[in-house]
Amino acid sequence: MKRRMLTLWVLAIIVITTWAVAARAGETLDTVKGRGHVLAGVNEGLFGFSMPDKKGVWQGLDVDTGRAVAAAIFGDAGKVRFVPLTAKGRFDALRSKKIDLLCRNTTRTLSRETAEGLNFAPVNFYDGQGFMVHRKSGLERAGQLDGLRICVLGGTTTEMNATDYFRRRNMKFTPVVFESTLKLNEAFFSGKCDCLTSDASQLAGARAVAPQPSDYVILPDVISKEPLAPAVDQGDDAWFEVVRWTVFALIQAEEFGIDSKNVNEALKSQDPAVQRFLGLKPGLGAALGLSEGWVVQVVGQVGNYGEIFERNVGRKTPLGLPRGLNALWTEGGLMYSPPFR
Repeated sequence: MKRRMLTLWVLAIIVITTWAVAARAGETLDTVKGRGHVLAGVNEGLFGFSMPDKKGVWQGLDVDTGRAVAAAIFGDAGKVRFVPLTAKGRFDALRSKKIDLLCRNTTRTLSRETAEGLNFAPVNFYDGQGFMVHRKSGLERAGQLDGLRICVLGGTTTEMNATDYFRRRNMKFTPVVFESTLKLNEAFFSGKCDCLTSDASQLAGARAVAPQPSDYVILPDVISKEPLAPAVDQGDDAWFEVVRWTVFALIQAEEFGIDSKNVNEALKSQDPAVQRFLGLKPGLGAALGLSEGWVVQVVGQVGNYGEIFERNVGRKTPLGLPRGLNALWTEGGLMYSPPFR
């Protein structure tokens, strides 16, 4: 009897373990591989983050994040399709499986990780909410915005932040709400509101494509914390890990000094940490369900985080943004990757 009970106990453990492994493995990665490309939700038009160029090719920091995930899975950064989404519709798109991955300048918050059911990958841009006004208004600080019409994007944290900010200061404003980023910007530039509020990076992106960028001023006040990060739907840990560690790989590559130009030379490194990172010592790729050389493909085709930042939003772009909080932790910023081991 004891032997029979022991046998049943062992079988139960095997069944539970098998079920747990299967649950962890999930279906998304297999679905994506079977389809042949990643479906990435992006902003319908935000210069520097996600916007088609003159040839119709999507460009931007968030777009490159989607390409990095494709490179990790397929060894081909081109195997991704971008789905433009409004702020209001972005979470439903994830839940309904219309997209696999949300790369749409989305702020990580408690309610979005609970009520909305999202899992956020590492932050790919630290930001904060600000205000942009017409230069001719003569306004210099947010404290002067009392009583004005302010354009704001619906379905975001922006309207709530602005409401809280004005209430704390016993100020009032008239919100002019739009569901589309494109319509929001058009309304501000056509004079339908006195001020535009959004993440500072979004303000810079909007100004960069304005008819006369010099006609507009971004005020120095920053009223919130906006850690922007890619997100996936909850319930598939394996898929979440692929996305999460792809973003970490972009950051770690920059810390190692490995970029798109020297990644092949880095394969000759004798540093054991670099060898693990680049898959020369096997195991980490298999743990994610990827090839051992997945990091080489990501960095070789898309670049490291620093390269992505500089070509899309850095000082030499129309946005002209400094690294600031988005610098590596070794350089006073917040970009930090756990060890690849």
